[in-house]
Amino acid sequence: MLSTTVPFRCGEATGRTVEVYLDGDRLSVVAEGRVGLRLRLQQGSSPHLSLEEPVRPDPSEVLTNITAAFEMVSATHPDAERIGLDGASFAGLVASMAERGLVVREGDALSVDPTMLWQRPEPWLANLATRDFPARQIMSDGKRHPQRSPKPKGVIYSRFIPWLGQAVAFRAATIDDVDTLHRWFNDPVVDAAWGEAGARDKHAAYLAGLIADPHMIPLIGTIGGEPFGYFEIYWAKENRLAPFYDVQDYDRGWHVLIGESRFRGKAYISAWLPSLMHALFLDDPRTERIVGEPKADHVQQLRNLERSGFARIKTFDFPHKRAALVMLLRERFFCERLWSPAGGIPASPQTASPPAS
Repeated sequence: MLSTTVPFRCGEATGRTVEVYLDGDRLSVVAEGRVGLRLRLQQGSSPHLSLEEPVRPDPSEVLTNITAAFEMVSATHPDAERIGLDGASFAGLVASMAERGLVVREGDALSVDPTMLWQRPEPWLANLATRDFPARQIMSDGKRHPQRSPKPKGVIYSRFIPWLGQAVAFRAATIDDVDTLHRWFNDPVVDAAWGEAGARDKHAAYLAGLIADPHMIPLIGTIGGEPFGYFEIYWAKENRLAPFYDVQDYDRGWHVLIGESRFRGKAYISAWLPSLMHALFLDDPRTERIVGEPKADHVQQLRNLERSGFARIKTFDFPHKRAALVMLLRERFFCERLWSPAGGIPASPQTASPPAS
C-alpha cells in the first residue's frame, strides 16, 4: 500500500509542475494548486485506472494531467507490462491519447504500454525544440558527422524518483560551477578514477574548454536540488572513441563522477544512471545506442553497467588507459523497462493528500 507523505511530482523540467496524490484508491492530479483530474486506481500486478472527473475542460491540459497520472502509476508499478484503462470513462479522450502513443487497443481492451509512455519526451525534457534537429552532414577536425543542435542551457531533464521521494535532474554546467568541480576533482576517490586533481585555474580551463566544444556537454546532476555529481555527455561520432568501433551518427557517450560521498550508494546509482540514459534517448529519437569506455579493470563500475542493461562489447587500448567498450541499446532500455532498477529498491512513492478543490 502506498504511503501518504510526499506528492509524486511530474514535469519539473518543463516549468509546469504537476503533483499526483494518492488517498486510498483515489488519484488526484493537481496543477497550480488546483485539482485538475481525479481517477480511481486499482492496484496490483496489473494496475487499472478509471477516470472520475476531468475538472478542467481544456483538452491539452487534461492530457498533461493524464500523462502525469500514467507516469506515477508506471513508476510505482515497474513490473506492470500494461496499465489497464476503463474504456467507458476514457472514451472522450481515446483518440487524442492514441495520437500521442499514450494508449493502445488490444482487442476490446484499452491500456497504457509503458514502453511507449516512457518514450514521450514532454514530462521529462525541458526543451523539445531541438529534438529531430535537421540532418546536415558537416566536417570538423577531419570527422564527418551530423551538425548538432545548439547546446542546452539550464535544466535539460528532471524525473521524480519514487524510492527517494525527490527528483533527479541534470542541468548544463557553467563556468560558475568551477569551484564545485575543483573540490570534486581533488577528492581522493574521484582522483583515483579521473586523475584530474590540481589547481582551480586548471579546472576552470578544463570546464571552459568543454563548454566551448560543440560535441561535449558538461552537466551537473542534482537530487532534490542539491548538486551531487558531474557528467560529460558527448556525440560519439566526433569523439576520440569513434575510431575504435563501428560508430553511428547519433551514438551518445558519457562520463561520470559522483562528487558528494553520501550519494554513492545503490539507491542513488539506481536513480541517476537510468535517468541519464533516459535523457539521452529522449534527447534525439535517432539515438539507438549509448556507449561508454570505463577502465577495463573497474570491476564495480562494469557490474553496475551490466545491471543497467549495458553489454560489454570488447576491450581495447586508449593511449591513456585500457578500456572496455560497453553499449546500451534503445530497444533494450525501453522494452525491458530499464528506467526502473531490477529489484532491491522500493518502488512506492510517498504521496500526500491533495489540497481542497
